[in-house]
Amino acid sequence: MKKVAMTTGALALLALAGTAQAIDGGVSVGKDYTDVHVGLGTSTPGFALSGDWLRSDHDGNVSSLGLGYNVAIGDVMLSPTIKAMSTNPKDTKDGYAIAVGGGVKVPVTKMFNVYGQYFYSPDSFSSHIDNYQEASAGVSFQPISLIDVNVGYKYMTMNGKDGRKDNVVADGPYVGAALHF
Repeated sequence: MKKVAMTTGALALLALAGTAQAIDGGVSVGKDYTDVHVGLGTSTPGFALSGDWLRSDHDGNVSSLGLGYNVAIGDVMLSPTIKAMSTNPKDTKDGYAIAVGGGVKVPVTKMFNVYGQYFYSPDSFSSHIDNYQEASAGVSFQPISLIDVNVGYKYMTMNGKDGRKDNVVADGPYVGAALHF
């Protein structure tokens, strides 16, 4: 049932993101975690669709589909987003969460950008976890329009419910790369 709901949601989000033009995909690697991500329209104004799969070496994994709307204010890009996630913590039951948040991307030069994101899901928007939090910040370097290299810091946690252990899926610096089409 969960796979049917995620597939239906993905198709609905894809239909809403029809105005998006750019496609990107990449990988970020931290000390104890790996994050694979894809996006449609994530770097242009308008609707954006994103997908992530983050795997921790010790505390489980999280898969997500996000729908956002990018707003350009001058050179700054603001991205309010809602994410539907499948949570698979190591020490408790699998579940889901609906997180609300967003990101900001600020160009420093033509090739360097500073960015940040934050998402939160309270107990009432999640199952089998008390809450979900995700934050990241970093610097990206884009030597040519097709390639983006970034370094930053990511923190992602699923706080345990009913006395269960908290699962810190990501907590530390990362390095990553992405391709833009």
